Amino acid sequence: MTKKELAQICIDRLKAEYPLAECTLDYDHAWQLLVEVRLAAQCTDARVNVVVQDLFARYPSVEALAAATPEEIEAIVKPCGLGRSKARDISACMRMLRDQYNGKVPDDFDALLSLPGVGRKSANLIMGDVFGKPAIVTDTHCIRLCNRIGLVDNIKEPAKVERELWKIIPPEEGSDFCHRLVYHGRAVCTARTTPFCSKCCLADVCRAGKDYLHEKGN
Repeated sequence: MTKKELAQICIDRLKAEYPLAECTLDYDHAWQLLVEVRLAAQCTDARVNVVVQDLFARYPSVEALAAATPEEIEAIVKPCGLGRSKARDISACMRMLRDQYNGKVPDDFDALLSLPGVGRKSANLIMGDVFGKPAIVTDTHCIRLCNRIGLVDNIKEPAKVERELWKIIPPEEGSDFCHRLVYHGRAVCTARTTPFCSKCCLADVCRAGKDYLHEKGN
């Protein structure tokens, strides 16, 4: 079986397992998702969703958040961890949106990468979720699952995983597929040394899952 064939099987089965493929960060506007993605680094989406309620209530627009000092932002986002650096990036990002993009989040990948605190993962998330364009979001779940399944071979660097997945995932499926990997990574293919292969819909095609089935004599 080729990696492209394996990828299609994974897409189809995860689509059946998780029909709704949505970002687990709550947002109403593109700039809010941009803020939340920065806060989500080394922090759970659930915590981010709570913290930003106060942030967005106090600063309800790009212009309002851009006018806030990094210290004012840090005082609110501190529970997400790395408060100082995250607040600094958010402040600089909002000021750049205000000054160079008329308060709008650009729909160009390279333009997104030019924003402070925005890397490839964040830019891909914005492109896919906000603008409906092809995207591959290589977060920790994506990297872990793709290595276990065998879609990539012992590659840990996000950019390299992304590059390999572009070769085998249909562009129109990439964004939703990565969301479903997050769902599956939380529910079944966890970061535990021994994930829940016994209840995995991919066990018979997954590299790690087949090892598990072999050990069980199936």
